[in-house]
Amino acid sequence: MSMPAPLAEVVADFAEVQGQDKLALLLEFANDLPPIPAELEEAAMEPVPECQSPLFLHVDAADRQRVRLFFSAPAEAPTTRGFASILAAGLDEQPADDILAVPEDFYADLGLAALISPLRLRGMSAMLTRIKRRLRAT
Repeated sequence: MSMPAPLAEVVADFAEVQGQDKLALLLEFANDLPPIPAELEEAAMEPVPECQSPLFLHVDAADRQRVRLFFSAPAEAPTTRGFASILAAGLDEQPADDILAVPEDFYADLGLAALISPLRLRGMSAMLTRIKRRLRAT
């Protein structure tokens, strides 16, 4: 499976914990979601309607060797924030080609399927799909 080293590290972190500890780790990621920069308004960000909670993202591919990813999700949506934070930690500042090579279902390796509904997991897939769509369009 091809994925940038930071994302592989996140997947490895999830592989090291079991059961409810995976949810605790996801909540840690949710709390660590970086804020959007002051100059980037949520209104200018792309909504991801496939997510059950409001989520907005922005892909800055001006430098294709260092793609910037920004996410906005409310604090009361910890699962969505956690997924966004995983993508931010694993893909922000990575080359566009490396991001495009990430398998659509990489999130299955996080081992959350038994703990989180398939609908919520598809939200993470939708975020990655939208990021890739933006990269292909630029």
